[in-house]
Amino acid sequence: MSFSEWREVKVSEIGKVVTGKTPKTAIREYYGGNIPFLTPSDNMNIKNVYKTARTLSVLGVDSVKKCLLPAKSVCVSCIGSDLGKVVLTKEPTVTNQQINSIIPNKNYDSDFIYYAMTILGKELNYISKTSTAVPIINKTTFSNFSITLPAIEEQKAIAHVLSTLDEKIEVNNQINKTLENMAQAIFKQWFVDFEFPNEDGEPYKSSGGEMVESELGMIPKGWEVKGLDETADYLNGLAMQKFRPKENEKEYPVLKIKELRQGFTDSSSDVCSVNIDKKYIIHDGDIIFSWSGSLLVDIWCGGTCGLNQHLFKVTSKEYDKWFYYHWTEYHLKRFVEIAASKATTMGHIKRKDLSDSKVAIPSKQTYDKASQVFKPLFDKITGTKIESKRLTEIRDTLLPKLMSGEIRVTLDEEGEVS
Repeated sequence: MSFSEWREVKVSEIGKVVTGKTPKTAIREYYGGNIPFLTPSDNMNIKNVYKTARTLSVLGVDSVKKCLLPAKSVCVSCIGSDLGKVVLTKEPTVTNQQINSIIPNKNYDSDFIYYAMTILGKELNYISKTSTAVPIINKTTFSNFSITLPAIEEQKAIAHVLSTLDEKIEVNNQINKTLENMAQAIFKQWFVDFEFPNEDGEPYKSSGGEMVESELGMIPKGWEVKGLDETADYLNGLAMQKFRPKENEKEYPVLKIKELRQGFTDSSSDVCSVNIDKKYIIHDGDIIFSWSGSLLVDIWCGGTCGLNQHLFKVTSKEYDKWFYYHWTEYHLKRFVEIAASKATTMGHIKRKDLSDSKVAIPSKQTYDKASQVFKPLFDKITGTKIESKRLTEIRDTLLPKLMSGEIRVTLDEEGEVS
């Protein structure tokens, strides 16, 4: 079928524009309810909102009922460093005042508008990085932004192509979440509860396996205890502002806490010279632990980059990645508590805290058995993350081309993607 010409419309023409609002009721009255309360501090780096840190009770919703958004509303963060981030609601949701949202009318496809706003959002985010003041987009300015779009049939066709990729990414995320929960549960069973299978396949400790005294308490005979920093090397990154690329020199994006938290680098990421010491170059599958600010440990699969200070690259010549990854993750809760107790604006841990964090080292026989269980899980998680990165790259390549009409989606006579 032929396509009608694309046309330019203001955001206010697409549907109702709603600026969020924070309930005035006490926190205890709107935390712990069942209505999502979305703020820019939630994960706005994915398409759909599945879970928010806070939820509203009925009383909380009543106080901001004019701001209640239906499912398939397009939410855009309009302030600060999160300016331009976009998500789509999956259920009735309320946002705070830092987010402007669109409730598209029947002439516009919500998924298409989501993708169109991500294009606009990238432009807004780039502008914010060049501003010395805190950037804010109010409702009036937001409503007057313009986007170019085709007829509803082509909107749906374009959204279908992009949504197919996003759905596969979301499936991968759910697979990994399941695998990670499984690995954590098995790790606790083996290395904390000491209920790994004995020679008869029975749980070691509860089946009467011999235990001996240690600084960790009772551990299986033949095991030993080491500090976390004895099992792996925790390499702190560089102050990358000192390693800017020279003119015409190739560059790497810089891995900071923001990038680790979101799982990828982007156009707003700093850059560094490719000629930094190779040990500070990060590749897919490396274990990264941020020890300052937002403490977290993750398997980095966001591409090659340079390691910034305040993050550790964790490696070991003696133990496998799964082993020191899970032990670092196991001690993370304690590290977060230590950092929170610091009387500074940015909590952190010290290397002594790594030494004080003890690890139960199994016998070689048990370690080899554990590797047969944990290594395939670790490899599957890593491989799925890398696949998602490639899908994201494909989507991000197609996105501007589809949304500008440079690439057209072919429809059959019934208006379906062919």
